[in-house]
Amino acid sequence: MSNEALTRAAPPSRLRRILGFNPIYAVLVLLVILIALRNPAFLEPTGYMNFLKRVAPIAIAASGQLFVIVAGGFDLSMGAVVTFTVIGASMLIANNADAVYWVIPLLFAIGALVGLINGLVVVYLRVPSLIATLGMMITLGGATLFWSGGAPKGYLPDSFRFFGRYNVPNVPGIAILPISLIVLAGMVALLWWLLHHTNYGRLLLAIGDNPRAAQLAGIPVERVRILAFVISSLSAVTTGILVGGFSGVSPDAGAGYELQAITAAVLGGAQLLGGRGSIPATVAGGATLAAIFTLLNFLGLPNPVRSVVQGLILIGAVALAMYRRKRTGQ
Repeated sequence: MSNEALTRAAPPSRLRRILGFNPIYAVLVLLVILIALRNPAFLEPTGYMNFLKRVAPIAIAASGQLFVIVAGGFDLSMGAVVTFTVIGASMLIANNADAVYWVIPLLFAIGALVGLINGLVVVYLRVPSLIATLGMMITLGGATLFWSGGAPKGYLPDSFRFFGRYNVPNVPGIAILPISLIVLAGMVALLWWLLHHTNYGRLLLAIGDNPRAAQLAGIPVERVRILAFVISSLSAVTTGILVGGFSGVSPDAGAGYELQAITAAVLGGAQLLGGRGSIPATVAGGATLAAIFTLLNFLGLPNPVRSVVQGLILIGAVALAMYRRKRTGQ
């Protein structure tokens, strides 16, 4: 049983990866072409680097969310964690730039605690992840609002905003290199290794594929799932740091990030019922979502259309997942 579950959940061979080419990459290329036709300046280094700068927060959040989705759940508290990170940083720093060096580790510690609580509630209290993380989203959002008094105080110094705003100038071939892309590359490499090249990743995929079989095989289901929620929250903190650096302090800094993360993972081919997902494809899903928003802006369509697009993607993904489940009998 153990070998069967792990074999089904293991990453596909190189031949299968080539033959099973994920269409999200083709969709992304098509969208880039359409954007470039609409705005040729997009193909200049400054144009596409600024675009990738906007992709970084979504891609990091989606990659963290993927761990929870692969385990068969959702983390709706990500947006609240992003907002808490931005507002909490401004409150804790309190206009003292020297405080950044202890505030950032503290924010990651709080994020880990949020993920731990989410995981414990889901695993041991048997609360569905949708409800547990929705409750955390409301609780954390209320706590943030109460702490800040409804209006964020202070500002984010340059030492904090460095990660989301600063660009390395005069880089050969690309003119500028946003620090946020370096953060993205580091996070994606770490999460890719963790999900696709460690025993933990194989166990997580096995649990999502068949929780009962994984439990009978002796897999520590509780610990593996709890860690997935912790990873998701830590990714949300990282996203918050980039968002704060990019746009400054705002009470709506993380609004909608949980849905954007889920949508990006779905675009990358993640199975909402668990058991399947890819970090590179999820990053491409995040870039595709950002490209869709960019194209909609260039076409002059109103901002609420974003919500319509995200909703249609999620509805289609759920319908496809249920169809596959009914067809396979799983």
